[in-house]
Amino acid sequence: MSVFFFLFSSVALAAEELTREQILEKRMDYYIKYSSESTPWYYLAAVDQYERNIQQVRNDIPERDGVVAIQFSDDFWTGILNPMREDIDLTSIVFFNGNGSDANQDGFADRKNDDDVILTMAEYLGTYGPSEIDFKRALKEYYHRDETVNQILIISKIYKHFETSNLDKHAFPLAINHDYSYRSTWGDRRGWGGRRMHEGTDLFASYGVPVKSTSYGIIEIMGWNDYGGWRIGIRDIHNTYHYYAHLSGYQKGIKEGDILEPGAIIGYVGSSGYGKKGTSGKFPPHLHYGMYKYNGRIEWAYDPFPSLKRWEREERKMKK
Repeated sequence: MSVFFFLFSSVALAAEELTREQILEKRMDYYIKYSSESTPWYYLAAVDQYERNIQQVRNDIPERDGVVAIQFSDDFWTGILNPMREDIDLTSIVFFNGNGSDANQDGFADRKNDDDVILTMAEYLGTYGPSEIDFKRALKEYYHRDETVNQILIISKIYKHFETSNLDKHAFPLAINHDYSYRSTWGDRRGWGGRRMHEGTDLFASYGVPVKSTSYGIIEIMGWNDYGGWRIGIRDIHNTYHYYAHLSGYQKGIKEGDILEPGAIIGYVGSSGYGKKGTSGKFPPHLHYGMYKYNGRIEWAYDPFPSLKRWEREERKMKK
C-alpha cells in the first residue's frame, strides 16, 4: 500500500509540474480573463511582473506560491479595522471595507487563490479609469513611489507593443562576428572625476563595431554624459536598467522612448567621454556595459559579466 501511495504521489507531483511555456500561457489566461476596457491585460501583466521582480531580490518579501505573483497587505485585503488579519470571509471583508474579491463566488476572498488575487487587482485598477494617466494615478496611490510607477509603466508599454508577456530572450551586446575581448572588470578602481569603482564590464573592440540591445526594453535616456560620453540607458521588464557608454555614435533614427528587442542596433563602439561634450580618444575604444537592478526601494549596480558570458555562449550556439 505504501509503495502504491508513493508511486501515485510521484505521478501526481510530476503532473503538477509545468514547463515555463505552460506557466506563461496560464498567466496570460488570467490576464485576459480579468481584463476589461478600463483594465487591459498588459496593465495586469505589468503589475504582476513587477511584483515577481521585487520578490526575487528582496529578503523581506516572500515569493508568492502560485502562477500569479501579486501580493496584498492585510489592511488592503481584509480592511484596516478588521481584527482578523487572515480573514477570507467575503461578508466580513466587505463590512470592514477590505478590497479582497471573490472570483469564483464561493463566499471567500482568498489571497492564496490566483483568481481572487488577479480579480482584486483588476477591480482596483478599474476604479481609476482606462487611460494611462488613470493607470499612473492608481499605481502612485498603491505603491507611493514615482520610480515604481515608472517601472510598471515601462513593462506595460513593452507588453502592449509586442502583444505578449513571453519576453525573456537576450542578446550579446556586440556582433560576435567581429573581433572583441572582455574580462571581469567589476570593482576595478577608476580615477577620472574622483576615486570610484568600476560598475560594469568593458568590452574592447574596434571603432564602429555595432552595439546591440541585450534585452527587450525602452530607451529611457540617451545623450552626452561627461563620464560615459555618448551613452544610452535602456530599462527592461525585469526591473533592470542597461547602461551602454563610450559610443562613437547612435544608430540612425533611434530616440528616447523607442521600444527595442534584443539584437537591435543602438550605436557603435567608440572612446567618447572623460571630458566635456565631444571629448574622445582618452582611452582605447570599448563598450562599457552596466546593469542596475531596482527592488522597489533603491537601484544598485551588479556585475554583468556572468550574464554577458551566458548570452555570448547562447548566441554562438545558435550560430552553429
